[in-house]
Amino acid sequence: MKSEGLKLPYSLENRLVIGIASSALFDLTASDKVFRDHGEDEYRRYQEENLENPLEPGVAFPFIRRLLSLNDLSGDDGPLVEVIILSRNDPDTGLRVMKSVEHHGLPITRAVFMQGKSPYKFMPVLHMSLFMSANPTDVKEAMARNLPAGQVLPSIYTEDGSDLDLRIAFDFDGVLADDASERVMQTEGLDGFHAHETANAVTPHSPGPLRDFLKQVNKIQRREEARRAADSGYRIRLHVAIVTARNAPSHHRALASLKAWGVTVNDAFFLGGIDKGAVLSVLKPHIFFDDQQGHLVSTSQVAPSVHVPFGVVNTQSLLDA
Repeated sequence: MKSEGLKLPYSLENRLVIGIASSALFDLTASDKVFRDHGEDEYRRYQEENLENPLEPGVAFPFIRRLLSLNDLSGDDGPLVEVIILSRNDPDTGLRVMKSVEHHGLPITRAVFMQGKSPYKFMPVLHMSLFMSANPTDVKEAMARNLPAGQVLPSIYTEDGSDLDLRIAFDFDGVLADDASERVMQTEGLDGFHAHETANAVTPHSPGPLRDFLKQVNKIQRREEARRAADSGYRIRLHVAIVTARNAPSHHRALASLKAWGVTVNDAFFLGGIDKGAVLSVLKPHIFFDDQQGHLVSTSQVAPSVHVPFGVVNTQSLLDA
C-alpha cells in the first residue's frame, strides 16, 4: 500500500492545552436560571431561541483570549496553545456556545459535549495541563482523580482590553507544590512550619497540581525571549508571579523548589499573612490560582480567581462532595 498523501493525526503533545467549561468562559447566569427554574426541556428551547444571541464573556474569558493571542509566536509545528471546550451540554445546546466563540473571535475549534456528564475524564488523552469550570463538583471530581483543575469563582473584575499582556499569578503550597508543608502548618503551627522549612531548605517540594501547567507557560515565555533576541523591538507580554503567604525564612525552600523543577517566575511576593487581595489589586493578574477559599474571598473582588481544591485544607470538602 502506498503511503503518499497520508496525513498524520494532529498531535496535542508539546503544546499548552487547556480544557474549559462554558460556565467559566461565558456568563451563563440567565441560561442556568432557566435550567434550574424550568428544567431541561425549557432550557433546550431557550438555547435554540437564543442561538443567534451570543453569550457574554465570563470570568475566565480575558485570560483565555490573551493566552490564545500568544499563538502569534507559533512556528511551523502549529499553535503553542490549544483551548478545548469541555461541556455538559449536548451537541445541540452546545451549538450556542460555539457560535459565541466564533462571535467573539476566539480561535477555539475543538470541543467535547457530553449531555449531563462532565468530560474531564478525557483530559489525559487530550494532554491537558488544566481544566477550568465554574462547577465545583466537576472540579473536585477531577482533582480527586489527580487531574489538575480549578473552579473559576464569581468576580466583579471587568476586562479593560487596554493591551494584550497576560499576567498569571499562583499561590505556592497546594498549587505549584504539594501540601506536605501545609500539613505541618496545620499540626504544628507557624513556628513549627518555619522550623520544618528551614531544616528542609535544600530539599525540593514534590510538585503540586499546577506545576506542569507552569512548565508549559514557561515554554511560551522562552519563545518570547527568542523573539526578543531576534527583534529588539519586541515587547514581552507574558508575566508570571507567585503570591504566597510564606515569608522568610520559608521563602528559601520555595525558590529552591522552583529551580529544582526547572521552572521560573518573573516576580515573587512572600507576604507572611498580608492580604493577598490588596497586592493583587496592584499586580492586576488576569488569573490567580489558590487552594484556600479564605484567600480567594478578597482576591476575587479584584482579579479573576480560581480555587484549586487540593490538599489538606480541602480534604473535608472533597469527602463531602
